[in-house]
Amino acid sequence: MPVALITGASRGLGLALAHALSGAGWTLVLDARSGAALRTHAPAGAHVVPGDVSDPAHREQLREAVAAHGRLDLLVNNASDLGPSPLPRLRDYPVADLRRVFEVDVLAPLALTQLLLPLLQDGTVVNVSSDAAREAYEGWGGYGAAKAALDHLSAVLAVEQPELTVHAFDPGDMRTQMHQDAFPGEDISDRPLPETVVPALLRLLELPSGRYRAADLLPAVAR
Repeated sequence: MPVALITGASRGLGLALAHALSGAGWTLVLDARSGAALRTHAPAGAHVVPGDVSDPAHREQLREAVAAHGRLDLLVNNASDLGPSPLPRLRDYPVADLRRVFEVDVLAPLALTQLLLPLLQDGTVVNVSSDAAREAYEGWGGYGAAKAALDHLSAVLAVEQPELTVHAFDPGDMRTQMHQDAFPGEDISDRPLPETVVPALLRLLELPSGRYRAADLLPAVAR
């Protein structure tokens, strides 16, 4: 059975993807900061490893969990940190908070990928991005800058490691807790559920390295 590691898998897109892959017979290693939520909602049989992906010791735990299966076919770097809520303008952005966003959204995915390269072989890496990486939205400077860095990191990794397939994936707006945190007090019920975006992400397994938008892969989930 193919093996996948998904970070940030206790809710939202990560959890929806975990259930889809589990139903397709994949072996799963799942990570999230909330161990209680991860254990409660993870698919049956998944190997759950709670922790913070910005912690080197936790990343080593993930490597050991994957190594027990002898291979890794799919790494999905989905765990992200939005930053402060409400979203601050850059002129007011606390540098310590911005540093945390870059630690989780840029450095941790790279460090985890580096650690898992011997197990990935000709596998696939999916780095979950955002339209904020391409568009200049007020208040999204910190998160958007981190995701822009992740996009470029993904593109360079694809060039440097041609045996891998490396994607930056923009899922678009979704009805998730992170999106609600970005718009506190607003009604986001018109956003699509993460489950509707999963088919677009799964299509990446058939495509060459690149940056893809869910809206382009599955027009039905366009914003």
